[in-house]
Order: sequence, then structure tokens, then C-alpha cells
Amino acid sequence: MKDLKATSHLSWDEWDELNDPRPERTDFDDVVSGAMSRRGFLGGVLAIGSGAAVMGLGPRASQAQTAVERFAFTPIPIQTDTTVHVPEGYRWKPLAKWGQPLFTGVEEMSHETGVSLAASDRVFGENTDGMESFVHEGHQLIAVNHEYVNPEINLPHIEGGIPTSAEHVRILQNMQGVTVMEIAQGGDGFEIVLDSPYNRRIHHNTPMEIRGPAAGHDLLKTEADPEGRTALGTFNNCGSGRTPWGTYLTCEENFNGYFGSTDPELEADLPEDYTRYGIGAQSRYNYEAFDARFDVSQNPNEPRRAGYVVEIDPTNPKSTPIKRTALGRFKHENAAATLAADGRVVVYLGDDERGEFLYRFVSDAPYVEGEDTSSLLDEGQLYVAKFNDDMSGEWIALTPEATGMADDAEIAIFTRLAGSAVGATTMDRPEWVAVNPVAVEAYCALTNNSDRGIEGNAGGDPASVGGPNPRAENEYGQILRWFPADEDHAASQFRWDLYVMAGNPVVHDDAYAGSDNIEPAEGEGTVGNLFNSPDGMSFDTTGLLWIQTDGDDTNEGDFAGMGNNQMLAGDPETGRIERFLTGPKGSEVTGLTWSDDKRTMFVGIQHPNAPFPDGEGMLPRSAVIQVVRDDNGLLG
Repeated sequence: MKDLKATSHLSWDEWDELNDPRPERTDFDDVVSGAMSRRGFLGGVLAIGSGAAVMGLGPRASQAQTAVERFAFTPIPIQTDTTVHVPEGYRWKPLAKWGQPLFTGVEEMSHETGVSLAASDRVFGENTDGMESFVHEGHQLIAVNHEYVNPEINLPHIEGGIPTSAEHVRILQNMQGVTVMEIAQGGDGFEIVLDSPYNRRIHHNTPMEIRGPAAGHDLLKTEADPEGRTALGTFNNCGSGRTPWGTYLTCEENFNGYFGSTDPELEADLPEDYTRYGIGAQSRYNYEAFDARFDVSQNPNEPRRAGYVVEIDPTNPKSTPIKRTALGRFKHENAAATLAADGRVVVYLGDDERGEFLYRFVSDAPYVEGEDTSSLLDEGQLYVAKFNDDMSGEWIALTPEATGMADDAEIAIFTRLAGSAVGATTMDRPEWVAVNPVAVEAYCALTNNSDRGIEGNAGGDPASVGGPNPRAENEYGQILRWFPADEDHAASQFRWDLYVMAGNPVVHDDAYAGSDNIEPAEGEGTVGNLFNSPDGMSFDTTGLLWIQTDGDDTNEGDFAGMGNNQMLAGDPETGRIERFLTGPKGSEVTGLTWSDDKRTMFVGIQHPNAPFPDGEGMLPRSAVIQVVRDDNGLLG
């Protein structure tokens, strides 16, 4: 057994690398020449798409003319300290912190012992991520993901935070999943409405209904659920989405890390599909030692019941969450829903692992307001993206005929294998997808891929350099954009370009300097916009793209001048990108939504390693913060 204490602090990507190691650097053929100039690289490899401003190649003077109209803030410099910073004329404060009660009479968290078992499913969970806001009959609601836990923070009184009892495991299970809560304006901003009938925690033991093509399949049946239609829990809830009919989509990402085996002989005889999904004999949290559901030697089908998009109705606290298997099984980042020209529902989906794919679901029937929506995410076609070097692309339907699989159920359960079968393009970790509300275009954050040009994915698909993934050993990331044919999100063809390539022009003078809309701080009064690893993305109602990062914050070497992780605003028309917010040291800035009146912005701060936000001597607490303008003006 691996030393859990030594791995509990790792990011999920680092944990996967440790448990599924890739080779050291090897020779590769399709590498971008280091001698190529930055301008030559962008002009040749990345031919300009719809306009000269794409990739930041338009003149800076024209961008400056739009500054007042598009950016209602003065950009801020990088920070390396332990708190949040926003521009002059704005202020922030916490809305909800890990361990904060949702109901009266619930024990407050302790900085010495964490959260008690009795309180653990009645408080705000840890490590916030995707979130969406809703208004129902005059009530302002927010649904928030809790992606994972830091055991040493949740169990601070236990050596290394490693669970040694079923009680410890249950605390960790309860601190993850989703919070639905009502908020209301108080004396100084929004506050949680304690005891609201809408307040609800959804965690690793909450009953879920399985719907779609995989429901009832033999591969989803267990002794506890012989019908294969009822699962317990939702896992590693990363990004989010909302449907046109007002429900919440929470996305199961690194579910593989929750499953392990108590049988030491099993590792040599794991099912073939486990390898592609990163499921091994050792879990991240040692659940399997105290909860047989997570022991694959006893319940080999249980991991196949995770890795889906889950639909939750935040307005009905008695409703059962639904796992929508038609949207595929992989490491879902988020679910960006929009409508096709004919009203059918389109959902864009990224699989956040090095060398995996970008997907799209299109419903069979259109969405009609007021009519039944219960089967719209069950009946439709799943596609995977193929990108060509000439900046064209197509969506390939994942059908039994195309994939060689027996039926749609197998495609839904083994979606990664289906994507490989049709030759989809391996991507640099597709994270959040965002759909522009004022133009027919979509964006995907390709956060990074240290294996690009070196090693393909776990299925053996090559990760060659080219197309929307133009750099080997890509530590910086880029944001991909595509334009559906005929301005229809259901069209099978599209054209694409790169909105931005993150990089560092202070350190590099080639492709790793980034695109021309990446600028360092040069001279007095300039702040630059250097960043790496774009992750979360959301559009506001005006069409500004808000970009959140989860990257290297050492501020050294290749990452010098980038500071802590941050949130930036990008203008799709000009390519201009400016820094709006910086997070505390060690944190990821992730999750973004707005109040109904658009005068408050809610932002997630995940896994700070500094005593945020309670101050020196206190445990670091992930939190959702609220940002407002001093003049109470609009924020999105």
C-alpha cells in the first residue's frame, strides 16, 4: 500500500501521475522548432481566423479605445500573499466558508478538530468549485460543488489526516458533493439563510437515480442494486452547468481516486477498462478499508456507476438527483448547455485528463418552455471532436456502427474507448467550456499537458503536436474557440482558432512566450496579464469571458511574473485580457456566478494553503466570496 500521508496533498493530476506514471522525456518528431520566432509561429502554425484581433494580433491602439466600454475596472498587478485582491472601486467578503452551518443548532467547525460527524452533512462543504445561481419564487439560491477534501484539514486531529475508522471516512464523504443554499441580502452583502427549506447537502451517500442508455445495464448492477438503476453518491464534483429549464448540472471528474482494493493480489488482474479510467488497487482516501462499496475486489461494477453528469433540481429539496448517462462517462469538467437553431439542447463536455477528448451531446427533441423536460438529456446523440490542422473540424457521432461497440449503453459506460475508436483528437486537458451568449461560438480551456509530444493517453492514442495543441510539453495552456457552421450549435462542421495561448515572453522568445495578447508588466504603471493553466471560464451577459486559473504559483522560472492564481476578463472581439482578481497563495480560483440583479459576483477560492480567510493560526478554509462595486454598479 502506498503512503497515503505522502500523497494526500497532491493535486488530482499529480496523484494520477504517481499512480499511472508516464516515461521520462523521450525523442519525438512533431515538435515545434525552438528557433521559430514568436510572430512566425503564430502567423504560420496558427493562421489567423475570423479577424485580425484573434490571437491578439490586432493593434493595441484599437484595443485601448474599447477599454472604458468593455472593462469597467483598472487591471491589478500580480500578488503573492495570502488574501484576495480586487481592483480599486471594488470590495470583497466571504459568503460561505468550509464548515459554516446551513442550519441553526449545528455545531461550528473547530480549528483544532475540524467538523464533527453529526455536523458534517449540515454545513458548507470543502473545496468549492463550479456553481450556479437560481431564482425561485423570489428566493435567491446557489448550488455549489465541493470537489474533494484535504484530509489533513478535515481531520486535523488525526495523524496525517488519514482515516482510521468508518467515522472518519463518513466525515470525508459528507464534506464533498454539492451544497444547495438560499442566500439573501443582509446588512453588508449576501448571507446564508439559515434553516431555509431549500438548504440541502448532497454527498457520497445521497441516493441517485440512473437514467439514459446505461441504466439497468449488467455492468452497472451490484448486490446492493441488482437493477442497476439506483446509485449512492456523486463524486469529485468539478465544474457545473445549468439547463435552459433551470436545473443544476454537476460534473463527476476524478472519480477513479475513490476506489481501491483490500485484496493485494487484485492489482495484477484488474479489468481492462480500469486502466483507461485510472482505477487501481489503491484509492486516495482509503475508503475501501472501511466501506465495502469502494472495494473493487468486492464490488467491481461500482466505479462504472461514477463519472457522469448529475442533474439536480435546486428548487425541490425532496427531488432525487439523476445521473444522465447519455452524456457519457469520463472525467467531466463542466457541462455547458445551449440551444441549437431548431431548439434542441446542446451540451459541450470536456474530459479533463492529458490526451483525452472534447465531446458534444445533442438532444433528439427540442426544448419547449413549459413542456416536459425529463427525457431531454436521456435521448440524443453523443459526439466527439476531431480538429484538423487547416482550422476546420467536425463532430463524429459515437454510434455502435462507428465505434464497434454493442450498443449505446456500452458507449455511455466506456465513452473514452468509443472516442479512441473513431480517431478523435487528443487534447491538452479540456477543462471548462463556455458558450458566448451574444455570438454563436464556444470556448474551451485547454489547461496544460506536460505529456504533449512525449506520451499519448492511457488508451495509446498519440498526443502529437499540432492543430489546437501546438506546443510540446505544454505547461502554460491555451483557450480554444470554435464557430459552428451555419451559426448552429447542432451543425456537424465547425472552424476553430485559438483565442489565447498563455506563456511567458519574459522567459521565452518562441511559441512558449504565448500569443501576442499576452503581455508582461513593463514600466511604471503597467501590470501585464501573465497567467498559466486557464481552467474555469464563464461568460457574463455582456459577452465578456471571465477566465480563472489553476496553475503554478511559484512565481519563479517559467512562471516568473505570474504570481498567485487569478481571474481575468477577456474581450472576444479584440483579444484583450486583463487581470481582475488574485487569490491567496496556494489556492485555485474556480467557480463563478452572479446574483439575479448582476450587482454581486460570487467567486470560488479552493484549497488555499495559507490561513485564509480567518487569519494567522487558523486552518485554511476554501470559500465562496462575494465581490461588489463600491457604487453598487452592475458586474455582469
